[in-house]
Amino acid sequence: MISRLLTTRRLALTAMLALAVPALAQDAYPNKPITMIVPFAAGGSSDVIARLVGDEMGRVLGQRIVMENMAGAGGATALTRAAKADPDGYTIVIGNSGTNAASYSIYPDLKYTQADFAPIGLVAKTSPMIALKLDFPAKNLMEFVDYAKKNPGKVSLGHAGVGSSNYLICRNFIKAAGVEVALVSYRGAGPALNDLMGGQIDGVCDAATSLSGAVQGAKVKALVVATPSRLDSLPDVPTSREAGLPAFEAQGWNALFGPKSLPEPIVTKLNQALRTALASPNLQSRFKELSSVLPAENELTPAHVGAMVPGEIEKYKILLQDK
Repeated sequence: MISRLLTTRRLALTAMLALAVPALAQDAYPNKPITMIVPFAAGGSSDVIARLVGDEMGRVLGQRIVMENMAGAGGATALTRAAKADPDGYTIVIGNSGTNAASYSIYPDLKYTQADFAPIGLVAKTSPMIALKLDFPAKNLMEFVDYAKKNPGKVSLGHAGVGSSNYLICRNFIKAAGVEVALVSYRGAGPALNDLMGGQIDGVCDAATSLSGAVQGAKVKALVVATPSRLDSLPDVPTSREAGLPAFEAQGWNALFGPKSLPEPIVTKLNQALRTALASPNLQSRFKELSSVLPAENELTPAHVGAMVPGEIEKYKILLQDK
């Protein structure tokens, strides 16, 4: 009887310890650097935003957040890796309307679904733009549309890969303007912008976050911004409504995600670190310079991102049904 009782107690203690270990691990989180996967090459808006936010979050968490740029398939390569990562909080990914919404309508054989990700929080809202090489003959949006209509398929617009948010900007523009242009796919917005500045392509579809510096430095010519009002950082760039194409109005976004089984305490800790990072005066100042918009208070929760993504998936399913 005594032997049986001791065995029972040992089993109970073992079970209690097994339950306690994950809890202790979560309490100690993070105790090593965190990897933030960026689904595109360095230099694009997702990369710029990820590095700014990652630096601030790392300070809050007391651990470095290391960027891992993984370009390919409009972000699908990186999202596949993120979905299959251990749900321990040490691998997260910054996604956007392309990688976490439109990709489901573009790539039929994705190795993941939206259910494979745990939303952490909205990071930023971005302002879509079209920019041209300096010597392009059009001086404004309507002249550009007229030129494109007279030269179908001859105007080239670069983007960060089919399925990226930049690709969606191009698709939105083509549909709104009723033009036929050649879309040139790159492994990220950075390489596309480099080719634009070098004159290899006529224009790019991108976010003001990654284009602002090139526009302000007179390295490219900003054509239009697809926002309801002008940007403080680029006050001379007209909105799509002002330029005569109100149908070309949109807003991009970036959000953090982890693997689907990420424990709630870790999601909460990461979300709190994100909130603190976004409240940093330094980050807010940089976001303003880059024309990135801070999320509203009610948009910062994991629940908001979780509710937003299905609507975005449906929106782009309609936009891309004739692709």
